[in-house]
Amino acid sequence: MGVCTSPSNELDELDLRIIGLLQEDSRISFNKIASKLGISVGTAYNRIKSLEEKGILKGYTVIVDPAKIGYGTIAIILIQAEGAHLVDVENEVAKMDNVVAVYDITGDFDIAVIARFKDRFGLNAFVKKILSMPYVRRTVTNVVLNVVKEDFRVKISS
Repeated sequence: MGVCTSPSNELDELDLRIIGLLQEDSRISFNKIASKLGISVGTAYNRIKSLEEKGILKGYTVIVDPAKIGYGTIAIILIQAEGAHLVDVENEVAKMDNVVAVYDITGDFDIAVIARFKDRFGLNAFVKKILSMPYVRRTVTNVVLNVVKEDFRVKISS
């Protein structure tokens, strides 16, 4: 396996293997990581702490099936915003509870938002709230009919 480098953070093969194990199970112990990778527990601990300090590991969480807890309606909302205020609109939308992701995009629209709702009434209120925001020109809302794949983990390959 090769070395993956970036300008601000150099990751070696061991870092990538540790990240892969943590993505499979974020509750895995330092002992188990050390055992699986043939390294000392201290090395596993120090590497993970370093990855956290560099901001590569941003946190640890569980993966919940949103539909099973009542958030089965997914929308992809495209937003046109006034250029000088684009970042302001993005930051305000990012604070909204239903929002899963906000992307600054190219093309006819400036912002793509992925959001989840309990029902169409929640979606309707959300879109109206966005449309009432200053500097929002227009939106286009797409409702997801079927999730074919949804996995925000990065697949690490060598």
